[in-house]
Formats: sequence, C-alpha cells, structure tokens
Amino acid sequence: MGRGMRAGKKPKQNKASMQKQMQQMQAVQKQMEEMQAKIDQQEVTTTAGGGAVSATINGKKEIVSLEIKPEVVDPDDVEMLQDLIIAAVNEGIRQIEEISSNEMSKLTSGLGLPF
Repeated sequence: MGRGMRAGKKPKQNKASMQKQMQQMQAVQKQMEEMQAKIDQQEVTTTAGGGAVSATINGKKEIVSLEIKPEVVDPDDVEMLQDLIIAAVNEGIRQIEEISSNEMSKLTSGLGLPF
C-alpha cells in the first residue's frame, strides 16, 4: 500500500474530476441513445432459396415484411417453406445485430466499455 493509505480506504477524487466524468458519461449515453434510434430505423432484406423467400427486418429485430413466391408453396412440402422462412429471418436478425454491434463499438471505442 502506498504511503498514507490504509486498508479499506479509497483514494479521494476531487469533485470537479468526478463531475467531468459524469458529464462525459451522460454525453456518451445520449450518443448511444441517438445511435440506437438510428439503428432502430434501419432495415435489412434477406433471401433464402434463391430469392423464393425474402424477409425484411428492422433495427428493433421485428419482421417488417415477408414475401413468398407462389411457386414455392407446396402443400406436400410445408417443411421446406418453413425452413426457408426461418433461414431468411435468422439471416436478417444476424445482419441487424452486426450493424448494431459495429455502430456501438465505434461510439464506445477508446472508452474501455464492452459492447
């Protein structure tokens, strides 16, 4: 332990330094909220089965639209259609998560904050 330090005591930070840190954190929080609002407005469209199924997912990870070409609707093979829908939706969610992660990491880089 350093000189003048006792077990259980933390070094003192001056009040101005703490206020500055709080202001910086509030500014970063506001930027993160703005960035999330921007991401929420983005949309990605993904396809499966060579374009037989397409899904559009927004930044809130909600399905905005789902298109199925009539020729892939086979009452005897519903499982294939289900698989195509799942593949298209999952890829859209993966892309939105990647966009969100990339944008947030730009904002938080250098701050030592995990995202």
